[in-house]
Amino acid sequence: MKRAALLPAALLLIAAHEPEPAPVPPDQETEHLVRPGETLSGIANRAKVPRVLIAEANGLKPPYVVRAGQTLKIPRTRRHTVIRGDTGFSIAYRHGVPWRDIAVANGIDTEAPLRPGQVLLIPTIIAVPDSAPAAAPAPRFAWPVAGTVRRGFAARGTSDYHDGIDIRVPEGTAVRAAAAGKVVFAGSEPRQFGKLVVLDHGNGWNSAYAFLSRITVREGDDVRAGERVGLSGRTGLAKGPEVHFELRRNNRPVDPAKELPEAK
Repeated sequence: MKRAALLPAALLLIAAHEPEPAPVPPDQETEHLVRPGETLSGIANRAKVPRVLIAEANGLKPPYVVRAGQTLKIPRTRRHTVIRGDTGFSIAYRHGVPWRDIAVANGIDTEAPLRPGQVLLIPTIIAVPDSAPAAAPAPRFAWPVAGTVRRGFAARGTSDYHDGIDIRVPEGTAVRAAAAGKVVFAGSEPRQFGKLVVLDHGNGWNSAYAFLSRITVREGDDVRAGERVGLSGRTGLAKGPEVHFELRRNNRPVDPAKELPEAK
């Protein structure tokens, strides 16, 4: 009985002497507990994240005072090396981060020209709090082409991550607007999408049509639902003649299968 009674005490004694996990280095933290005497500038320098991004991620206002015991979200960054043909819009669309936020993170003007070889920090977008107003309902979307889905949608963080769907169709097939909208991009995105068209449908909704062989609309055009925006092809990362189709709401990918009518 005495041995059984002593066992829990022995386990507690062992646990008390086990080494604590090594602290996360400041330049790898995603959250930081403010210690007495710390300032936002000092935290930002050690985290290697621009102060303005930490301030925006945590809703801090000038003069950006932080208090001991406060937990700050640290938005980690990715990097993008500009290549010929990149534009602010194509970079923003590829990474799912507004160009304004990328420009702020890099201390450049949104209209500043990009040069090949330029390295840009891509800030991480902090999730919107649950208390935020619900997003507006989606427009009624239609299939941009009739074909076989070769690859479906897979959410970020999964091993087969894929922002949209790839639809196999013969090269030169008319690709049509999934809903009425305005053309906000019509050009080449050389890293991934090839010839690409992006439509703005309002209320935070966008649709994208990639791997095109030809674009038949221009930026600024208003298009009707079902109007042709291009011809299918095999540009970008296409695995053959196909169309890559995406839907996004407030810059976040949405599974098109949940918004499109059931295929017949």
